[in-house]
Amino acid sequence: MARTTVAKKTAPTRTGAKSKSRFQFPLGRTNYFILGLGIFLLVLGYIFMAIPDDPDAFLTRTLSPIILVFAYLVVIPIGLLYREKDRS
Repeated sequence: MARTTVAKKTAPTRTGAKSKSRFQFPLGRTNYFILGLGIFLLVLGYIFMAIPDDPDAFLTRTLSPIILVFAYLVVIPIGLLYREKDRS
């Protein structure tokens, strides 16, 4: 005959989490990659803003602000909020 095991009941904790679980940092490898991409875009945007001698150049007036806004409002928040799907 097969043995059956009976799970022991433990007292519920205040947060509802298991008592043996350890703290896991909420950001993973993918999050760090996306945040690194965002920091790279920020540095690139500021470099583009500083390069031309003419303040009315295309890099300074058009491309640099677009890159900076994209990095601040899209890439960095995605890097902070992205979660990988559970494969359970």
